[in-house]
Amino acid sequence: MPFSSLGLSAALLNALADQNFTSPTPIQEAAIPAILNKKDVLGIAKTGSGKTASYVLPLLMNAQRWAGIKNRHANVLVLVPTRELAEQVKEVFRTFSKALPNPVKTLAVYGGVSINPQMMALQGVHILVATPGRLLELLDANAVHLSGIETLVLDEADKMLNLGFKEEVDKILGLLPVQRQNILFSATLSKDLEHIQQLVLQAPVVIKIEEEETSLDLINQLAYIVAPERKGPFLRYLIKHHNMKQVLVFASSVQLVEAIVNKLRKNNIAARAIHSKKSQGNRTDSLTDFKSGKLRVLVATDLMARGIDINFLPYVINYELPRSPKDYIHRIGRTGRAEAVGEAISLISLDELHHFEVIQKKMGKQVSIIDGATIII
Repeated sequence: MPFSSLGLSAALLNALADQNFTSPTPIQEAAIPAILNKKDVLGIAKTGSGKTASYVLPLLMNAQRWAGIKNRHANVLVLVPTRELAEQVKEVFRTFSKALPNPVKTLAVYGGVSINPQMMALQGVHILVATPGRLLELLDANAVHLSGIETLVLDEADKMLNLGFKEEVDKILGLLPVQRQNILFSATLSKDLEHIQQLVLQAPVVIKIEEEETSLDLINQLAYIVAPERKGPFLRYLIKHHNMKQVLVFASSVQLVEAIVNKLRKNNIAARAIHSKKSQGNRTDSLTDFKSGKLRVLVATDLMARGIDINFLPYVINYELPRSPKDYIHRIGRTGRAEAVGEAISLISLDELHHFEVIQKKMGKQVSIIDGATIII
C-alpha cells in the first residue's frame, strides 16, 4: 500500500518522497487513516517501527485548519519521557511542516535547560512536545494553558510510567479538556498502562504490531567472561584489536559511564558519555557526531537507549548486563537494523553468568561464551 492511499495531502506526499520514504510501515498504514478521522488510537509497537511519523503526518494535516492563526494556546500536546525523544519528535514535525502551505509552529520543552527561553517561545505554538515534569513547571508558572488542547499524544507511555511519571501524567490529564482526541503509543501493554488506557481512550482503534521473532537474526552475539577489574582493559583491547568504529557501550550508572569514557580517552580512543547528567546541548552534539561517524565510541546508560536510533550501527557492547532480559534485547537491538548485520558483545563476570543464562532463555537464543582469561591483551 503506498502513502498516497492513506489520505495525506500532495504536499506531505512530496515531503515523504524527498525524505526517501517509499511505503508506509505497518503502524503507519493503520494509524494514519484513524488519526486523520479523529479516532482515538492505541498503538503497541516497538521502537523503530515508524510510529512517530504515524501520528506526525495526520496531525499536521488536521492542523492546517488552524495553522497560521495567532492562537494563545497550543492545540496538540505530545507527552514524551525523555529530552532526546522530545527533540526527535519536534524535528519530525518541523521537517514535514516545512512542506505545508500554512506554517505549523512546534516547540519542545523539557528539563535540564533554562525554563525562561522556553516560556518566551510558547507564544503562537500549535504543537507542544513536552516531558511531564517541565510541563508541570510551566503550568505552575502560568506560562502555558491546556484549555485549547484538541489532541493528546502519549508517546512511549510504557517508558514514561517506568521512569516514575505516573503521578505527573495523571495530574496533566486532569487539566485537559474532556472532549479531545487521544493517541497512546507504547512498546508494551503493562498493568499501569491499562490504567492510563482506560482513563484516556474512548473506543480506540487498537493497533498491535507483533514483534518479529527473527528480529535478532541479524545480530551476531558473543560474550566474554571477564573479571570486573579487567573489563576496562579488555574493552579497549577489543576496540583497538578489531579496529572498531561507531561502538555503542552500555553501562548501568552515570559514574561508571564517566569512568569508562575517561579510561578510553587516556588510551587515545575518542569517546564521549551520554546520560541524564549531561546538558541537552552536550547530548545532542555527542549523538550527532556519533551518528555521523565523527565519534568512535559513545558510552550510555539505559535511560538514553531510546534516543539512539541509527540504521547502520555496527557494534553494541554491554560493559555489564542490564537488570532485565527486555533491556538486554533493547540494548542490542540498536544494531542489526535495515538488513545490516551487527555485532553485540557482552563482558560478563562470573557473578553475572547465571543472569546471562536467564537472558538467553528469555530471548530463545544461545550465545557463544569465551573465557576472556585465555586472551592476551
